[in-house]
Amino acid sequence: MNKNIVIGVDIGGSHISSAAVDMDKLQIIDGTLITKKVDNKASKDSIMESWSQAINQSIKNASLTGLKRIGFAMPGPFVYKTGIAMFETNDKYENLFKVSVSDELIRFLNGSSYELRYLNDATSFGVGVAKMGEAKNSKKIIAITLGTGFGSSFIKDGIPQVEAPDVPEDGCLWDKKFKEGIADECFSTRWFIKKYKELSGEKVKGVKEIANAKNKFSDEAFKEFGHNLAEFLIPFLKTYQPDLIVMGGNISNASDLFLPVTKEDLKNEGLDTKFIISSLMEEAAIIGSARLFEPDFWEQVKNDLPNI
Repeated sequence: MNKNIVIGVDIGGSHISSAAVDMDKLQIIDGTLITKKVDNKASKDSIMESWSQAINQSIKNASLTGLKRIGFAMPGPFVYKTGIAMFETNDKYENLFKVSVSDELIRFLNGSSYELRYLNDATSFGVGVAKMGEAKNSKKIIAITLGTGFGSSFIKDGIPQVEAPDVPEDGCLWDKKFKEGIADECFSTRWFIKKYKELSGEKVKGVKEIANAKNKFSDEAFKEFGHNLAEFLIPFLKTYQPDLIVMGGNISNASDLFLPVTKEDLKNEGLDTKFIISSLMEEAAIIGSARLFEPDFWEQVKNDLPNI
């Protein structure tokens, strides 16, 4: 018989991390955290196979039998209530467009008794840091993840805010208009690669490479990013008035190169917003997704899961 254990899964743009979570302690069980690289351009079955390998190993290492409960921290666009992937224009997992993850993944999981639930990955991160991370003493936070894409969530008293009057539509920012497009195009790895090539003529693979370049082109790219981030956030911060913004994701590792610019711009608008760079990115998302099987938490979020 299983203890109160849930498998939490963090689906990244190029990896999956899976772990068994002791729900009584809200801790990842030693030896169950499995991370595996995933080709997000691969076929549907290949992606499902990669995901299942990590999940199956976590289940095995936790010695789970019978009904297995799995909570997913899943990037959007995604229909979180029904488990339908809607990846189409955000440069990852396009072969899962309109695929039921629940129906397809179950074919690759060992055993036959599963219950799957889904939460946005940035929301899972926010829920995790609000419960056991850097934001656990804050009433209102915005959690932002900067990496392959731009993730965000608005958390109040530990609960994601989706329909509240002081948060944007669907409680997220990635799809909101900015400049000539949407925020996801401006606050992601794609933007940095494109901008750095425009400035330097050099093609790079990622943000870490740009940060390590330490030249006038990288400096200009990070400063522009910082100014853009402030310009985009200002109206949302004025409306929501968070106690804290918690940042995670690979780009946040270079925050010293853009965050001072962002803070200065916000200060000029009368906003003395506090920022923290989280050290719990993956762990927070895993624990946040596992909390989908906490009865009280599930009751508060199940009817507000966005279709985006």
